[in-house]
Amino acid sequence: MSHSSTTISDGGYLASELACYLQAAAVDIALAGMQTIEQQYDARYSTRHYHYQLSAGKLQLLALTLYLPMSTSSADMERARMAAIKAALAWHKSSLSQNEQVAETHDVLVFDIQLTDDVVNGHKKDADSQDSKHSNHLQHAFGARYFLEDLVVDMSEGRRQLQVFSWHDWHSILIAVQTPCELWRFLSHHLEQLQYSAISHVPSFVSEQVLVAQFLQSASLFTPAITVDNALIKYDIQDKPNPALVAMALAYKNQSTTAQMYQQHMQQAATLWSQLSTQMIAAYADKQTSSNDQESPSEPLGFRWQQQLLDESLFSRHELIRTLYRHPKQSKALQQDGYIVHQHSYESLGRHYVLIFYGQDAQAQNSKNAIQPNLAKIAQDVATRLPIAELHHIVVLGIDFITEANETFIDIDVWIQSVDAMTQRERQLTKQIQQLKSKKSHPNTQEADKNTQEADKNTQETDKKTAQNSESHPQADKLPQVRLSLTIPARKK
Repeated sequence: MSHSSTTISDGGYLASELACYLQAAAVDIALAGMQTIEQQYDARYSTRHYHYQLSAGKLQLLALTLYLPMSTSSADMERARMAAIKAALAWHKSSLSQNEQVAETHDVLVFDIQLTDDVVNGHKKDADSQDSKHSNHLQHAFGARYFLEDLVVDMSEGRRQLQVFSWHDWHSILIAVQTPCELWRFLSHHLEQLQYSAISHVPSFVSEQVLVAQFLQSASLFTPAITVDNALIKYDIQDKPNPALVAMALAYKNQSTTAQMYQQHMQQAATLWSQLSTQMIAAYADKQTSSNDQESPSEPLGFRWQQQLLDESLFSRHELIRTLYRHPKQSKALQQDGYIVHQHSYESLGRHYVLIFYGQDAQAQNSKNAIQPNLAKIAQDVATRLPIAELHHIVVLGIDFITEANETFIDIDVWIQSVDAMTQRERQLTKQIQQLKSKKSHPNTQEADKNTQEADKNTQETDKKTAQNSESHPQADKLPQVRLSLTIPARKK
């Protein structure tokens, strides 16, 4: 066990995004047996239990912090660490027997050991004490071998396991995976590897950081996106597989040199999407605070619509951000008129995006003045047209590129519309009716379709050129600085 402590981020954007999935406020937990550890090692501890509801299932996280004096020997640190883990495992076993077990659940222990000089007889020193200055996260790790040799744990399949991570490893994982859905899939992968190690009696991974790096380099990362892509073709939403998805999946499968470039692109896109989402959420929260408009108590902590933005995978975020990249390359005429791009989530079949790029011409059909007041109507109209039985949310983004003092900014208006379940047949009939009505009441539809087709054509040309130049100029496409405007509140209904 290392005495050193490296300074790392507290988990990047994902650490704060997880707050949007909290089902209730965190609860302080008392662990049986910890009082003995406090007395024996002159320590103190704190434990908090967090319950997150992710789209794929429940994440139960137990955050255990053990404060040990700076003078604690390595041997005592190891003994205290093992005793604390055993206490957490006992609590986990007891909680499972008392509560109904849910199949889709990951149970996680994040164990933080802090070396501090403000502990005396298990209690914190006076805050004004001159000696109460330092607190360091002890850098320690586990890996598969620890649970095979040092602390043998029953890893039989079919029972809920408590997955144990050190503070450093957990936050490194959050930074690496970047999205809630990738975190869930990594936890599934981590558990499978632990169970495989138990069956084979051979450690299948050296450390959690090595395992997450391997996970992010695996072609299986694209499996959910491929499933959605196939469904979109089946529903006639698109006529062929997404070429970017095919290229990236093949690169990962063959471990080609471009795989690393694709990984960097996805990481950059995920970060930018987090920035966009964070600012949308913050802007809405500020709007609520200023108007004293509180969320419904039936919505825990008020974070429901936000999840629709955050529930996107690395590849799905890549495609959404790539749509923004394309705009500066569209023709001047198209930028003046404005245009609409439809994009579907590659994480959840049923979450559909409508990206409306406002026309720079104030008199254009797709100008901001014409479109902005009608975002809700547009969302409802798209909801009735899409023949996807699984459709559950329409996300409309009104996007305005603004140039000021040689800098380009992006202003985004957002409207999120939930969609009631409808059978495929009902959607097909509704789509036919809407098309008939549209031809009668919207004489400019053909012109709008023409603009969209032109945008698609330009997009294909851009993609072709980008694919040819991507290896020699991986940083050629730079997005402008982001500034957001949330003028229309997101709605649940």
